[in-house]
Order: sequence, then structure tokens, then C-alpha cells
Amino acid sequence: MPIEIPTDLTPEIVPLSWLIGEWEGRGRLGAGEEDSEHFVQHVSFTHNGLPYLQYRAESWLTDDAGTRLRPLTVETGFWALERTQREEDAGPGLIPGDIVPVLKSADEVEAMRNKDGGFDISVSMAHPGGISELYYGQIKGPQIHISTDMVMRGSHSKEYTAATRIFGLVDGQLLWRWDVATGGGTTPGGGLEAHGAAMLGRVS
Repeated sequence: MPIEIPTDLTPEIVPLSWLIGEWEGRGRLGAGEEDSEHFVQHVSFTHNGLPYLQYRAESWLTDDAGTRLRPLTVETGFWALERTQREEDAGPGLIPGDIVPVLKSADEVEAMRNKDGGFDISVSMAHPGGISELYYGQIKGPQIHISTDMVMRGSHSKEYTAATRIFGLVDGQLLWRWDVATGGGTTPGGGLEAHGAAMLGRVS
């Protein structure tokens, strides 16, 4: 299925535009061993005219045939190019931004490419159980690599210290892998183990 870029995007999120839409597919928990559990996931990336994408992923445990057994989890977040926030940007809170985008043209966005030829991005995600993550990384064409810079946990949350995620567009399918550290490491990214992976197709 060809990628269709919406015509009403602010230039700043064009590098992320291939993500926009609804995705659904199946995955395996852990490293995908023969006895690991199956799940199905529905993911949406949407935009509202501001310079970020809104993200929501809802997952259900399934049997081997893909029949949904029970809800697994939900996560929500925001994806954006990583740059210094300016006076013209919206926020914090309800403070309105300038009606004119901060980055007004494709040339201004192109000037933000990093030394690897991609774009630096930031991703914030919130989970049930009082856990929030802040990721930094890069998007380079149809490939995304992000790592946690910070994990915030509530006073009664389970142990969770770091994570990395990889996303890629392969033959029209959205593939992802998520590795996590749930304690025992003293440095960010230490002790990472496979948490899950999936292959999602576009939902028309």
C-alpha cells in the first residue's frame, strides 16, 4: 500500500508522516520463544495541526490462532522532532502558540537533519500503573531508534528502569521491537531484555 502524506500537515511532522494512520497486527511477548504468549495490537498515529503526532496503542492477549482472550494494556503519547521550544510554540498547559508554525517550510525542516542524515526526535509515553517514559532517538526515512532518557515511576509502581524501541516500515508493514530493563542495572540501558515485538498492517 503506498504512503499517502496528508496535505494539511505542518512541515515539522512531515518526516514522521509515514506513521500517520491506523495499524493492527499480531506479536509475541518476550523474545518470541515457542512458549511465549501471543498478542494483537491496534496502534493509531493522528495529528491535529500542531507539530507533533498523537499516539495510542491498545493490546490484547490472544490464543495461538489470534482470538482475543483479554485486554493486555494501553499506552498513549506524543511524537515530535526534537528541538528547543520557542516563544511561538504552544504550552506549557493551555498557553496558545502562534498561529504560524515555528518551522514554516520544508527547507527549514531539512536544516534540522543530524550528522547521520536523519532527524532527532523525542517521544513521551504514559502507561497504566504510574509509569511514564521520555525517549530520545532519531528517525531516518522509514526507520526509528529511540532510547529512554528518563523513566518516571509512582511510589507504588513496579520496577522499570530503561527501554529501547525500534520501528521500521518493511514492505508496507510496521515492525517494532521493545526491549526493557526492570531493575538491577545502574546505568541507563543496562540489563535490557526482549519485551515484545510485532508486525502491524495498515487498517484502511
